Amino acid sequence: MSEKPWLDQYPPEIPKTLVYEEIPIHAFLKRTANDNPYKTAIHFMGKEMDYQQLYEASKKFASYLQSIGLSKGDRVAIMLPNIPAAVISYFGSLLAGGIVVQTNPLYTERELEYQMKDSGAKVIVTLDILYPRVSKIKPQTELEHIIVTAIKDFLPFPKNLVYPYIQKKQYGMIVNVKHDGNNHLLKEILKQPQKALIDYDIDYYEDLALLQYTGGTTGFPKGVMLTHHNLAANTLMCAAWLHKTKPGHEVILGVLPFFHVYGMTTVMLLSVLQAQKMVLVPKFEIDMMLKTIDKQKPTLFPGAPTIYIGLLNHPDLMKYDLSSIEACISGSAPLPIEIQEKFEKITGGKLVEGYGLTETSPVTHANFLWSEKRVPGSIGVPYPDTDAMILSLETGEPLPPGEIGEVCVKGPQVMKGYWNRPEETEHVFRNGWLLTGDLGYMDEGGYFYIVDRKKDMIIAGGFNIYPREVEEILYEHPAIQEAVVAGIPDPYRGETVKAYVVLKENCFVTEYELNEFTRKHLAAYKVPRIFEFREELPKTAVGKILRRALVDEERAKQNNDEERKA
Repeated sequence: MSEKPWLDQYPPEIPKTLVYEEIPIHAFLKRTANDNPYKTAIHFMGKEMDYQQLYEASKKFASYLQSIGLSKGDRVAIMLPNIPAAVISYFGSLLAGGIVVQTNPLYTERELEYQMKDSGAKVIVTLDILYPRVSKIKPQTELEHIIVTAIKDFLPFPKNLVYPYIQKKQYGMIVNVKHDGNNHLLKEILKQPQKALIDYDIDYYEDLALLQYTGGTTGFPKGVMLTHHNLAANTLMCAAWLHKTKPGHEVILGVLPFFHVYGMTTVMLLSVLQAQKMVLVPKFEIDMMLKTIDKQKPTLFPGAPTIYIGLLNHPDLMKYDLSSIEACISGSAPLPIEIQEKFEKITGGKLVEGYGLTETSPVTHANFLWSEKRVPGSIGVPYPDTDAMILSLETGEPLPPGEIGEVCVKGPQVMKGYWNRPEETEHVFRNGWLLTGDLGYMDEGGYFYIVDRKKDMIIAGGFNIYPREVEEILYEHPAIQEAVVAGIPDPYRGETVKAYVVLKENCFVTEYELNEFTRKHLAAYKVPRIFEFREELPKTAVGKILRRALVDEERAKQNNDEERKA
């Protein structure tokens, strides 16, 4: 067997190694604006912006940042949904020499204060409705400037006039911010003439483009340091993988939030690299998504399983035309095979599972979209120039095909390290390999499979149980829309298997029936001992189900029960 058996699977259209231009990320935008100035860059709720307009707006933003004191290496936090301002401020921050700190708009004051303190951000760009939250934590941080934008700033007439009333009804407030020394309005910045821009030299391999904070499911979130090289390399890898796409001809649906590295790379950066049109969706609402797909005819649709599941289970699905969709790579969570097959049947496009993590910019593996060699249930094979192996949890030695251990990766998209955390950086690297924390195996053909997160593996009565395996079976039940399995504390078995399920509309099933169904497909020790029916499951912004939140909830419940008994 060859050292990298997956290379034998590559179709001739995908190169096994790529040539990387040593240019910073913002150079993608400059080149595309020069080569395709009038090509549509952004479609947002009826209004469009071409690449020349996007580049000019980004330069204005950059020169303004420099005029208020931003220097090379200073951090700029961007706390926005998918709106044009998110793209302008991203590229503008890089053009100014800054480092972007992507910030989730759903953060509480505590989470926001922590991230601003940890990153040392000097400037934050945010929405008007989030301004009160940001201004409240500002005194405790190094923030000097708050730049405010609003959804209405980028809407066409008459939507821009109507939207403030919708916003007041939805959020109960209209926030008015004055343009002064410390608070700045983006719409005013973009009205100003272009000032001279200091063009800093960027070290492609060493200089950071991004601090992307991990989800922080255990302990505090860590700032992942991604260089211009990391992000540029992964974007070029994505472009190579999508070998059938034509630069300047694709429409990419931007529902994955850009404040998450998955949406940022596979939608925003890929679009800018290839002069594609990105259709921005600020919030995942199924009705709006279906209307957008029907009207805007996207050809590429990166997403997450919960997004595809939500669309497929909509009662009016068949009223909409989804046939424009040609390719989707699903990430963030395991893709149930049933969902893949159903989605492909309805759209006529290809939906495959990929894999990655924040620390890898993010993609390391994917299935082939247009090849018979794709393998359902697998995360596919490593991207070009990406190496992977499985290490034994006991010995730390590489394992042969078929044996389960920790997935490790190496490649140009792998992070520089964790921001201000040298010990934790050292902990996740071993001889240049990144330890992912995921358990999996490789087959003889070089295809990789994830069985679960190392920390999510359930040990019940001495048996190792992988939640993903149980979830795959639950998704086969016709009444189940979503399912997640977790190990909860058990005084006898150590942990026991609990399933949380959301049923499809107008469907009903009992706990007894689910028990019988899973027993037909699983060994007895893997069968959930408890089933809990829920209206919805807790999720991240990209639709990843928060298994850890359910476990924490369960522990808190058990602690309260013990206190009452005492």
